[in-house]
Amino acid sequence: MERAFRIAGLTTLALQFTLASAQSLDGGGDAGIETIVVTATRLEQTAAEAGATVRVIDAARLEDLGFNHAVDAISTTPGVTINQNGAFGGSASVRIRGASSDQTLVLIDGVAVNDPSSPGGGFNFARLDTEHIERIEILSGPQSTLWGTDAIGGVVSIVTKRPGKGLNGSLFGQAGSFDTFRGGASVSHGGDAGDFRLAATQLTTRGISKADERNGNTENDGFDSLTMSAKAGLNLPRAARLDTSLLWNDAQAEFDSFRSGAEGSVGDGDEVSETMERSAHVALTAPLFDGRLDNRLLVGRAEIERHNLTNGFTSFDAMGERTLFRYQGTLEIDPRNTLAAGAEREKSTANAHRSVLTGLFALYEFRPGDRLTLTGGVRSDDHDRFGSETTARLAASYRPSPRVTLRGSWGQGFKAPTIFQSTFFCCGATAANESLRPEHSNGMEAGLDWKSAAGRVEAGITLFRQDTEDMINFSFSVGGYENIARVESQGIEVSASWTFNEYFEVRADYAWIDAAEGNGNPLLRLPRHSATLLMGFDPPGAFSGTLLLRYNGLEPDRGGVELDAWTRLDFNARYELSDRFEVYGRIENLFDTHYQQILGYGTPGRSVSVGARWQY
Repeated sequence: MERAFRIAGLTTLALQFTLASAQSLDGGGDAGIETIVVTATRLEQTAAEAGATVRVIDAARLEDLGFNHAVDAISTTPGVTINQNGAFGGSASVRIRGASSDQTLVLIDGVAVNDPSSPGGGFNFARLDTEHIERIEILSGPQSTLWGTDAIGGVVSIVTKRPGKGLNGSLFGQAGSFDTFRGGASVSHGGDAGDFRLAATQLTTRGISKADERNGNTENDGFDSLTMSAKAGLNLPRAARLDTSLLWNDAQAEFDSFRSGAEGSVGDGDEVSETMERSAHVALTAPLFDGRLDNRLLVGRAEIERHNLTNGFTSFDAMGERTLFRYQGTLEIDPRNTLAAGAEREKSTANAHRSVLTGLFALYEFRPGDRLTLTGGVRSDDHDRFGSETTARLAASYRPSPRVTLRGSWGQGFKAPTIFQSTFFCCGATAANESLRPEHSNGMEAGLDWKSAAGRVEAGITLFRQDTEDMINFSFSVGGYENIARVESQGIEVSASWTFNEYFEVRADYAWIDAAEGNGNPLLRLPRHSATLLMGFDPPGAFSGTLLLRYNGLEPDRGGVELDAWTRLDFNARYELSDRFEVYGRIENLFDTHYQQILGYGTPGRSVSVGARWQY
């Protein structure tokens, strides 16, 4: 699994969403939605001006939650469903508003990292360590006008940590249940000429059985993961800047085998998955005309190698690569009119096959007054095999008063068939299905956000609907993949928060999702009801803590089985011994709840971890 990681070229769009919508999960600061800048629409806007739902989990919130992996933090977002076939390295998927996990586009520092060698082209979230993450942005609904193919259900953008000013460093270690150890270190420096940050983390655990232990599975399935990241920037003359980043992960996960007749058809077995993932970018930002024209050019690359062993012998190998070139120019015509346009070209390869996608896009923002913001966009993508697709997007935000924001958006999405779907055939077929078409979606939402006069109480509600056509599924009748499915999804997302004082806050989120196939059958592994309750306290002194309560409703699974609803409570606490040294502890699944996210696969019971961190 040792291959040279190739980074071609030079330059841009260091995608840097900052926050979005009034329903942000931002953990710090007093800035309101009128002052926080967002660029989720590729146009710098305040959260009050953005018409679409974008939620952000920032570094402060990640620290408060205390999770080792990003997937657990993402699970606290309303309207997002997580399915994982076993803890500690089990394949983890993220579904937004009922859309398939393969319809979620994942970006790391602006570079798409979805696996082009996997059947559906999705991304496995199991290995993303939170120690390297500055923030996580979640864009709900079709976003192909902004990001092209794969963004049917939404976008998850991971922004890696930036260097701080001056010389900084940290060292931490923690140990806990299931013989789990996690440790890491980082060093960074920032000055007038530029900045850099280097970091590494290691996690190792004996784990639990991937197949549910309550079904007699006793073999532990371990997990080892090493993650390294680097980020650097160089300040150039005339306010130009050159940025680069790298995120590298090498992981080994044990998992269980197919067993006929067992619950979920899974039982103890000797299976090992070895995975190496790398993503990187180089970006150049060059403003012109006193900063009114912002030029951004980016080259990015993502690679994944997967190697599976069964009883010590190779059973599967795959290699996927994505190379991206992107340019965007943003022109501020005047204070009320902004125009952005750009182009990108992406080549994806999977083993011996490849695909090329070229896109052109344009976006326009118009502010006829201080209270109303209108944005629109159009994009044309040309696939070297499946032809051209045109998508559009509209969004509006209106503030009848400083305390109320009305917002709405409509957008289109598409997803080209993956390399695997367009080349695989079996079951007597002599060739892959030449009639495959891209998947298409239309989505709309409307929302209202309110805050109290003092800004301590906030609430929001969003209603959404999304229709997806030409869904691609495997069919034995054609010996491959074909467009046979339609999905309709609608729902409500409700959020409320109350900051009692500077020491105590409460936040509650609820989502109701009604999603079904065209024949009326409900989507599998998708709860109709889900909710979270977060309580954070930081009283005067050295102690702070967070309580997180999560509820997941009934979930239909395969074979007509319905997984039980479950409620889980987690507690995270920190104690600062000095400005540079702290100890922390965490209890997950405090009430030892037994539940399954996928039929036949278990989840950990009550677990405890303690650690210490030193920083300068």
